[in-house]
Amino acid sequence: MPPAGTSVVEHEVRVNAQPETVFPYFTDPAKMVEWMGVEATLDPRPGGISRIAVNPEAIMSGEFVEVVPPSRVVFTWGWEDKRFDTPPAASLVEVTLTPDAGGTLLRLTHRKLPEVALDFHRMGWEYYLARLGLAASGRDPGPDPWADAEAARRLLESS
Repeated sequence: MPPAGTSVVEHEVRVNAQPETVFPYFTDPAKMVEWMGVEATLDPRPGGISRIAVNPEAIMSGEFVEVVPPSRVVFTWGWEDKRFDTPPAASLVEVTLTPDAGGTLLRLTHRKLPEVALDFHRMGWEYYLARLGLAASGRDPGPDPWADAEAARRLLESS
């Protein structure tokens, strides 16, 4: 059960690539920015930094909690600005990668999110996991409109 006043976002997607291929997209900065963000600093070991600039104004900051190649990665998550009452490292993201018929079943659970942040993170993970699926399967996810802070604001306001 989540802490009082917080909620959980869960997603499950199938990726057309093996877990060994998908896993680095959560731990390698160059692979991370193929699907999310314009810059990433990742030190994939317990206590190591996990910092992703989705755009110059939206910067996620946390740390790795658990790293089990190629099947599991857990990291804390929050925003360096006051976005959605989710300060750095305030929430927890768990990713499990399971082999599935020549591909990977990716399960993402984002815990300890304040209610006010729920819809934003649900929409964000849905959007970015689709981009990850394309990148990990060798396809180009194309330019990310959320990488531009002003364009991201307009997208959020229209949804």
